[in-house]
Amino acid sequence: MKYIFGPLASRRFGMSLGIDLSPDEKSCNFDCIYCELAKAIKTDKITNPPKVDEVIAELKEAMCKFDFDVITITANGEPTLYPYLDELIDAINEIKGEKKLLILSNASTIERQDVRDSLAKLDIVKLSLDSANETTFKKIDRPMNSIELKNIIDGLIKYSQDSNNELVLEVLVVKGINDKVEEFTLLNRVINEINPARVDISTIDRPPAYNVEPLSYEELHELAKEIKNQTLFIASRKNIDAKKESFSEDEILKTLSKRPFTKEDIENVFNTKTKERFESLLATGKIEIVKVGNIDFFRTV
Repeated sequence: MKYIFGPLASRRFGMSLGIDLSPDEKSCNFDCIYCELAKAIKTDKITNPPKVDEVIAELKEAMCKFDFDVITITANGEPTLYPYLDELIDAINEIKGEKKLLILSNASTIERQDVRDSLAKLDIVKLSLDSANETTFKKIDRPMNSIELKNIIDGLIKYSQDSNNELVLEVLVVKGINDKVEEFTLLNRVINEINPARVDISTIDRPPAYNVEPLSYEELHELAKEIKNQTLFIASRKNIDAKKESFSEDEILKTLSKRPFTKEDIENVFNTKTKERFESLLATGKIEIVKVGNIDFFRTV
């Protein structure tokens, strides 16, 4: 298949069947320093975009073959540059059944009303916001000159206010670039104004196009403390040998009221005794499970 790939195991969304809308070459209006794709000239269009019926034909074939949780619209670059995105979303919604429909976007076009209208038809929308500081944004995401961070933030706020689906914001942290507490203090203010369903804090996971380095889970966890009153997911591919913390029952409840934990957070942060207290609180109904973007979160009732 030319346009369909996977299913792949996603840390954030379960088993994902991907749709690549730019399979022939990278088509992106960013040149992010952490990108896993090869370096390429920035562009605001997809050359020779696939026809909707061609994509749908492959998708129908894949849906008969594979078991998966989400259909993920992505690209060898930025998927919202695809000129027939609205038509494609409508066509997928007609055949997807109980599957969730997701898009992975850098948020560069979210200032446009037509893009916001199209994305509102999806089940889950993952948009990037690596910095709320214009200088840092240009340093890490390296956008085309026509793209301004203020317009992205304004578009994110409007989208969150007007749409009813799950908005997931991703902050990808690069060592020495956007890993300062001041960066996250500013992000906290902006993110709480946007008020997404979930915030994903991640770092470099695959070999990047440029010579940059990831942060450890412990470093991500410390920075994440600056994001208040939001549902956070800290991405990690393995259990981390971090210092396990001891919490009383009251401390567990207070912590989960401020920031819901995933199973991974519990394994990485709580020591054995704290996990026993957590299980007791869960059994007595003082903690509940909520699902956001196919990830289970534990929070105070």
